[in-house]
Amino acid sequence: MMHRLYRITVACKQFVRTDSNKQSCRLLLQNARPACCAFPSNEPRSRSQCTTTDFQTARRYVPRRTLMYVPGHDLKKLHKIPKLGVDCAVLECEDGVALNKKAEARENIRGMLDELGEVEGVDIAVRVNSVSSGLMEQDLNVIMTAQRLPETILLPKTDTVEDVILFTDRLRAALGDRTQGYCPHLITYVESAEGLMNMTDILRRAQAYSMEGVYNLDGVVFGSDDFCADIGAERSVDASELTYARQKIVMVAKGYRIQAIDMVFTDYKDAEGLRVQSEQGARKGYTGKQLIHPNQVSVVRDAFTPSSERVDWATELIYAFQEHQNSGVGAFTFRGNMVDKPLLLQARNVLHTVQNVKRL
Repeated sequence: MMHRLYRITVACKQFVRTDSNKQSCRLLLQNARPACCAFPSNEPRSRSQCTTTDFQTARRYVPRRTLMYVPGHDLKKLHKIPKLGVDCAVLECEDGVALNKKAEARENIRGMLDELGEVEGVDIAVRVNSVSSGLMEQDLNVIMTAQRLPETILLPKTDTVEDVILFTDRLRAALGDRTQGYCPHLITYVESAEGLMNMTDILRRAQAYSMEGVYNLDGVVFGSDDFCADIGAERSVDASELTYARQKIVMVAKGYRIQAIDMVFTDYKDAEGLRVQSEQGARKGYTGKQLIHPNQVSVVRDAFTPSSERVDWATELIYAFQEHQNSGVGAFTFRGNMVDKPLLLQARNVLHTVQNVKRL
C-alpha cells in the first residue's frame, strides 16, 4: 500500500510549482470529503469534540474495511485480536454468545478492554445485545465499568426509533459521570423489514443525539441473515433476493454521510465467492464488510482498498483536470471519457480512501 500513497504524493509535488496549484492540491487532499466522512483516526472523542456547529466536518474517519466478530466468552480468540490484521475487532456479546455464556462474555470483555489497551490501526468495538432482548442494559452496566472504554459500540436489531432512545438512556445511565469525557462511535444495524422501513427516522434520531455529544453516529451494518429470516427469503449464492435492501442501506447511509458495512459471507472456505461478493459490495458503495473467520481478512481488505490501477487513474485524472483548469480549458476527455464533476469526485474519493487507511 505504501507505493500507492507515494504515487499520490509525487503527483501532487509535480504540480505544486505555482501558488494556485499548491492551493488546489491542498484542497484536494485535505478538504474534499470522501463519500462517507473525513480525516483518519480511531480515537473516541470527548464530548467537546463531538459537539460542533459544523458536525460533518468535525467527524474523524475510522476505516472499517474489515469488521470481525470475536465471541466474548472465548478468551483464546480475544487474545488473538492484535494479530488478526482487521480494521475493526468487535468484542461480541450478542449472536455469537450462547445465553448461558452472556455473563461470562461481559466480564471477559470488560477485562480485555483494559488488557488490550490501544491496538495500533484497530478500532476496538463492542457489540451489545439488542434492546428487545432485555440483555442490553446488563451488558452496558458491566462493560462500561472498564478503565478503557470501547472506541465503538454496535447496536444490533435497531428496528425502531424507540430502540435508539432506550439505548441512549441506558448508555448515559451506565456511564454516569463518565459521560463528560467519553464520546464513542455508534454503529446501528438493519436486520428486519421494520428496521429497513424505519432506517431514515432511526438515523435522524441517532444523529440528533450525536449533535448533543452523546456519541458519534458513524455507520450502519446490514445483518442479512436475520433480515432474510424476517422477510421469509431463501438465501442464494448471488444474494439477488437482497438487492433492494443492500442498495437502500447504502443510499440512506451515504445520505447521512456515514459508513455502510455489508453482509457476512458465511462460507469462509470459498475465497472466490467471498471475493466476488466483496467486490460487488464495494461497487455498490459499501465501505467495508463483516467477517466471521481470519481467512477472510485479506480478500475483503483488498476488495475495499483501491487497486494500484485505480489509484493511478485517479491521480492522473486530477492532475489532468488541474492542468486544463490552469490553461483555461473547460470540458476535456480523459482516457476516452468526458470529465465532469461526478467523475472528478470519484477520483477524489479514491485518493481519500487510500489516505484514510492507516496500515499503508
